[in-house]
Amino acid sequence: MDQTKKDIDVTKEMSPMETETTRNRPVFIPRVDIMEKGNAIVLLADIPGVDERHLDITLEKGVLTILGSVEPERYRDYELAYAEYSIGDYRRSFTISDEIDHDNIEARVKNGVLQLILPKAKPLLPKKIKVKGA
Repeated sequence: MDQTKKDIDVTKEMSPMETETTRNRPVFIPRVDIMEKGNAIVLLADIPGVDERHLDITLEKGVLTILGSVEPERYRDYELAYAEYSIGDYRRSFTISDEIDHDNIEARVKNGVLQLILPKAKPLLPKKIKVKGA
């Protein structure tokens, strides 16, 4: 398990109230489970209501960012009387080490759960560098 901590750096995110956005709606921090399976790290994130069309996952400079949004459902011929369920955007970032194969990360979303498969990179073997004369 110690190796997994080296591969993905999980840090405390800002709370939704401290996150700045350009949209006037709440930003939720999805809860995640991180597991190790064979030669991969598997990350499961709860993002209810988000489908593949409203999900953006980027990896830039070693930071993996998950952005998702849920659009409000409109009910014809109904007027909202009371609501406890709140919709908004989802945002979470992780620092990914070089021990993860950045080119082969896979993502799937089903029933409000995002599954990211982060394969471990093959160990780099020592390489002999040929020296040329001038």
